[in-house]
Amino acid sequence: MVTYAAGSVKSMVDYIIVQQHDKAKVRNVMVIPNEECVPKHKLLAMDMRLNTTKKLHKKFEPRVHVWKLKEEKTCEEYQGMVKDKVAEAEWKYPDVNEHWQQMKNILMETAQVTCELSKGPCRYKETWWWNEEVAEAVREKKKKYENWEKRTLNRGVEGVQEE
Repeated sequence: MVTYAAGSVKSMVDYIIVQQHDKAKVRNVMVIPNEECVPKHKLLAMDMRLNTTKKLHKKFEPRVHVWKLKEEKTCEEYQGMVKDKVAEAEWKYPDVNEHWQQMKNILMETAQVTCELSKGPCRYKETWWWNEEVAEAVREKKKKYENWEKRTLNRGVEGVQEE
């Protein structure tokens, strides 16, 4: 593999440094002809297998529809149920944190009954910013990229055929 050529002098002076534990991941090392990254030096490329971690899916946890409390009927029902449960509750805990935990449980249980829970995860990602203008810009960018890629590929093939 010749990475440096100047007249009749040809040698391998360019290297890719890899840590000892990553050497097993290297699949291929190559010199790309007709691609000078620096005058008289050839481009050195390496294929390497990288470990990818699987993205763990979170288990779905239903959420309380608290926005329903904005409706007057639901809000009144919720307030009435909370007042009843607070009146019935035995406040036997001397510790403030335990007292708060009991109050939190009352509020959450009442909200689950009056406001309901979500039934499943959202099926579609939110795309509030996507509109026709953005879609057109993306289409135009893709076309320009494809044209650029074709031109670059044709130039590379012509350079190889000349040799």
